[in-house]
Amino acid sequence: MTMGIVSLNVGKPVTVDYQGKDLSTGIYKQPVEGPLFLSSLNFEGDGQADLINHGGLDKAVCAYPSEHYPYWERSLGKPMPYAAFGENLTLRGLLEDEVCIGDVYRIGGAVLQVSQPRYPCFKLSQKHGVKDMPARVLDTGYSGFYFRVLEEGKVSADSPVTRLDSQASGITVLEVLRMMKDGRKDEQGLERMLEIDELASSLKSQFGTWLATFRSRQD
Repeated sequence: MTMGIVSLNVGKPVTVDYQGKDLSTGIYKQPVEGPLFLSSLNFEGDGQADLINHGGLDKAVCAYPSEHYPYWERSLGKPMPYAAFGENLTLRGLLEDEVCIGDVYRIGGAVLQVSQPRYPCFKLSQKHGVKDMPARVLDTGYSGFYFRVLEEGKVSADSPVTRLDSQASGITVLEVLRMMKDGRKDEQGLERMLEIDELASSLKSQFGTWLATFRSRQD
């Protein structure tokens, strides 16, 4: 399948109601045509509310495969417009079980590198009114993933997508997502994760802590 952008999406944080309390979130993004300048931190016109868990150099761009949208429409029984998962790029032809950590793509005038899976959080439940939405995402593996920006540049909704480099390690986004979900006691798996130079630094730190904790309990 030919790779490409299906939708380019940005939005500033908004305040919404969640369980009777105000919640600031950047998940409510809208499709735009562009061109937009993509810096090392984000697209112009975009923003994140929770800068601890979202955004930053390793999470500058959130991507989601368009191929998953029909499944979610059937599963949730409602229309799911692009950007429903808060992604900046709705992409065609880049699936979690095929895309590897460290893969490099040219998208328009920018060069991006896959850094880690997107781990689902409660804000998906708030947006879609489905209490177990994060668990559903984890069960399917339909998580999406993050890019870091290697070269800044302008991106439009019709910009071409080209793979520049594919990692020899071959560790897919889906493999890392499964480790994030169930890997606390998988010593060999955690060791393998720590060998991925291109994996997001915060995630490598988390895996390192899990590994140290596991080993300490074996002593």
